[in-house]
Amino acid sequence: MNGLVGSRRLASPVRLTLAKQLGRDIDGAWWPRSGSVAKELPELVEVLQRPLGEIVDININWSAGEGQLDLATIAAGSRTPAALKPTRPRVMMVAGRGQCVKLLVVPHMTSEALGGIVMRCAAGMPIESTVRNTTLYDTAVRIMGAAQSESVRWLGPRATGAAVSATGADASAGA
Repeated sequence: MNGLVGSRRLASPVRLTLAKQLGRDIDGAWWPRSGSVAKELPELVEVLQRPLGEIVDININWSAGEGQLDLATIAAGSRTPAALKPTRPRVMMVAGRGQCVKLLVVPHMTSEALGGIVMRCAAGMPIESTVRNTTLYDTAVRIMGAAQSESVRWLGPRATGAAVSATGADASAGA
């Protein structure tokens, strides 16, 4: 049981996008409003219960001591040699009794313009043609490529949209 008894009204809606069909390398994105992921996690869990069922497992690919870069830095890192890459995109896997999702965690300080495009790309949502011809869109595409590669590297063969067994809440780094 998640300990959530009823729905509560959120001061700010959870910024979350999910693909219509789950099971891709990245199924969507979560964009916390503050640097405290732990404080916002209960709201994310509450929102994800509808599509996933009771949340039984959460895995993250980072540790508390890792600093977080902005998305533009992650995108620039995808063009540098592997030895010089400063960090990897933050990815989380949230498993419910019915399905699981792999989410790119968008850094809270990301600009509205870039964050919005990344959120749409992560969920496979349509992008206007006028946006596709911008530097921001190119950056979003590089970020998504890095996130998809990290998801495959980190989660490997268990990264499916299939049902998972209940293993309890595990918020440990899987890397």
